Amino acid sequence: MLQDALDAARQIFSPPFRNVLLKSLGLTFVLLALAWTGLDKAALSFLTADNYWLRAVVTFATGAGLIVGLAFLIAPISILVAGFFLDDLADVVEEEIDPQGPRGRPLPAGQAMVMALRFAIVSAGVNLVALLLLLVPGVNAIVFVLANAYLFGREYFAFAATRYCSLEGARELTRRHATTLFLAGLFIAGFVAVPGLNLFTPLFGVAFMVRLHKRLTAPAARAAARAR
Repeated sequence: MLQDALDAARQIFSPPFRNVLLKSLGLTFVLLALAWTGLDKAALSFLTADNYWLRAVVTFATGAGLIVGLAFLIAPISILVAGFFLDDLADVVEEEIDPQGPRGRPLPAGQAMVMALRFAIVSAGVNLVALLLLLVPGVNAIVFVLANAYLFGREYFAFAATRYCSLEGARELTRRHATTLFLAGLFIAGFVAVPGLNLFTPLFGVAFMVRLHKRLTAPAARAAARAR
């Protein structure tokens, strides 16, 4: 598992992964800029007085609020955007680790969209809980790491598994390897916990879990090959 994590961390700086990172960050900042503009116009629309200074204060407050929320928003939004490129990245990982082996099938567009949205919701939910627990010293960091390890370990492994089997089969694999996935999720939680590094979470998650899925299912694949 440690070797899989190291190999995944190395691969996220390769050209295909860098390209996805740049595209996802570009789209993320476009979405945030649109949100900033929309919130600013919405706030100003409630003002009845045509006062320059009042409008300037409202604009500043809206911008400051969005900047404060940026740390909360940028991770889930970048995960949502990057989620649409995960199949391409999974193909790159599979090519590197087993060029002659079978390839997973890309998820249907609808399922990929749902999975990307679920990744983003999980990230936003965990970050929101962590923010609410900031007033509980010591506990917030522990809850944040453990929750991320549990949720992201399962989610990214389920993505890797559904490229080879049904959703029900992926859930069964997730249940069977629950402890292993939690331990693997701790590596992903480490990325999520570090500002800046959390932008690489979807890249690391897919590179790591595709490798782990291949390793965990290799004995069954070899047994099936011998049976044939």
